[in-house]
Amino acid sequence: MISMLRGQLIEETIDSLVLDVRGVGYELTCSATSIAAVSGKEVVQLWVHTHVREDQISLFGFSNPSEKKFFLSLIKVNGIGPKMAVQVLSAAPYDKILKMIDEGDVKALVALPKIGKKKAEQIVLTLKGQLVFADNNEVGSSFVARADIVSALVNLGFRLTDVEKTVDQMPKETDLQAGVRQGLAALTAGL
Repeated sequence: MISMLRGQLIEETIDSLVLDVRGVGYELTCSATSIAAVSGKEVVQLWVHTHVREDQISLFGFSNPSEKKFFLSLIKVNGIGPKMAVQVLSAAPYDKILKMIDEGDVKALVALPKIGKKKAEQIVLTLKGQLVFADNNEVGSSFVARADIVSALVNLGFRLTDVEKTVDQMPKETDLQAGVRQGLAALTAGL
């Protein structure tokens, strides 16, 4: 699986880039945000998601790992495929979309292209409270899926309902290691 590519930018379109990596041209579907971030640069680095279907292999490129993580969260939502996720990411900066989801703002999500009311509700239902981002809108290393903390604690044998209550009380910027430690402390305190 291709995770990252660094090469010479040889072609740009409104929704894709072509990189020459040691004589091999890779076409990557990208959001408008990622295209704008690398536009005009000679050598670029893109984080890549390789999407495999029966009839094709597609590459999706991102200018930073946080946008890729958000894209991967979006495609886990029922009814949202990779192309639709890229369209959503092209419609607004992803930190604003994250805020819409975190606030449960279905009306704002419906304003995004290809997102109807049912899809917006599904996005909120699936991702609200599962994504963490910094309050200063700098989405970087603090972007972590709360689902990872929940998953780790459930895999350690705790009940899902207890784990979700515990994780909901943690600060949004809690990383995976700290979340698991805090969760273990809280969940074993009553034993």
